[in-house]
Amino acid sequence: MNDDTRTAIVTGGSRGIGAAIAKRLEGDGCTVRRPLREELDLSDVSAVRVWAESDDTVPDALVLNAGENIPTPLEEMTTEHWQRTLDVNLNSCFELIRVYGPRMAARGRGRIVAISSFLSFRGRVGRGPYSASKAALDALIRVAALEYGPSGVLANAVCPGFVMTDLTLQNNDEATLAHLASTTALRRLGTPEEVAELVVFLAGDRNTYVTGQTLVIDGGYTCQ
Repeated sequence: MNDDTRTAIVTGGSRGIGAAIAKRLEGDGCTVRRPLREELDLSDVSAVRVWAESDDTVPDALVLNAGENIPTPLEEMTTEHWQRTLDVNLNSCFELIRVYGPRMAARGRGRIVAISSFLSFRGRVGRGPYSASKAALDALIRVAALEYGPSGVLANAVCPGFVMTDLTLQNNDEATLAHLASTTALRRLGTPEEVAELVVFLAGDRNTYVTGQTLVIDGGYTCQ
């Protein structure tokens, strides 16, 4: 992706994996929009659709990165907590895809990349709504790939393992982080930049045949 007329929308692009993706795309000459939370509140699904419909952009890449993960046991979880997590992680993605997907299809090209998680297919205590939302996101991406593929739009999900982000540091103490690193094949946690490399490939013109896939990037954590 080296044409400076190309554009990308990256949600959650202010920090962590999203910031690394946006920086990498910009380095390739892409104009990147990173809507801030004040501009685009992903927990307000109706507002997300209004925001997207009022925007006349036809992005070359739509990167759905923003997510929320507040560990809580199911028995202590409120309905509001459950619903908010699904709205941020899944329902907002649906709204953005159903606005921008048809525009990409009408133009005859485009890339959709959703940042999912290895927890979409593996359980972890306290991650009920997070795991559920990411599993559904994987399924949504497969459907998007089928529906928009004939028009030249490719859609994929990327499932990071444990990556050194603010969220990972917030949800795990040092002992847990050390343990998690020791259980990967590479004996370390990933970096946002490593995830960004995969995302940028999937979001760019070099990717011509990978679509409808759920790609895991976890340093070998789930191969055990």
